[in-house]
Amino acid sequence: MTIPQPKQACIDLHCHSRASDGALSPRDLVLRAQERGVTHLALTDHDTIGGLAEACAAAAEVGIHLITGIELSCVWKSQTIHIVGLDFDAGSPDLVAALAHQHDNRWRRARTIAERLDRLKVPGLLDSATRFADGDVPGRPHFARALQEAGVVKDFNQAFKRYLGAGKPGDVKAFWPELETVLGWIHQAGGVAVIAHPRKYKMTATRLRALIADFGRCGGRGIEVSTSGQSSGDLGFVAELCRKEGLLASQGSDFHFPGAHWSELGSVPALPAGLDPVWHHFKSPIDHAGA
Repeated sequence: MTIPQPKQACIDLHCHSRASDGALSPRDLVLRAQERGVTHLALTDHDTIGGLAEACAAAAEVGIHLITGIELSCVWKSQTIHIVGLDFDAGSPDLVAALAHQHDNRWRRARTIAERLDRLKVPGLLDSATRFADGDVPGRPHFARALQEAGVVKDFNQAFKRYLGAGKPGDVKAFWPELETVLGWIHQAGGVAVIAHPRKYKMTATRLRALIADFGRCGGRGIEVSTSGQSSGDLGFVAELCRKEGLLASQGSDFHFPGAHWSELGSVPALPAGLDPVWHHFKSPIDHAGA
């Protein structure tokens, strides 16, 4: 008699739905994850858990284990940093209040982006961007789609290259709380704080080490070692930082929309050996060898 073997776990702890700046609804994102073989998923929308209930319902239907997640924006030494919160209590009163404050910050940022792009003379730009965000707070990707619709740019990439990318008029970095504050929100909700995509900040190795040191001093516990669009050299560098600093290792595709092969759901390089996976420290630990 053949004894069934446990299914290999496929873990993706970083992705986005239309509740923030992703292209798919939370339900459709979960269904796509299931089609891609993902067994454990964290929906980590920017500064909101608005898509969590819909994602939970879909995950229960298709048998995916959904971990509570969020990606919070903060500031460290005047630079915007993203922190992924995992396995927290979504009903924590302190977190709910903090997210309401962050929601207000995102609206202030959206209005500032619209004001800075006013010289383009696009009628109702903020309203158009809000429509692309399904009525919620628009981010830069939504403004990019609005500019494309208005004929100002030919595509998404051109919108960022000319108007929304780093150093451009629509690149608004203000309004975020400090790193220590955001880490406090996650800890108070019983979650695990992880530095998202550390090599995407374009920091020198020295500055990144300083960030990680401050992160650890403030109670941060993990670093996203394996993520999308990352070279093998960067993977090895971050893995070594993770080992030296004694941090937990996380992984995630940072999926936003279909068609980007470098950030597809579940397509995450395996963690290098010798690291302590963050999912071993969840309230219900995940065995990577079996779901």
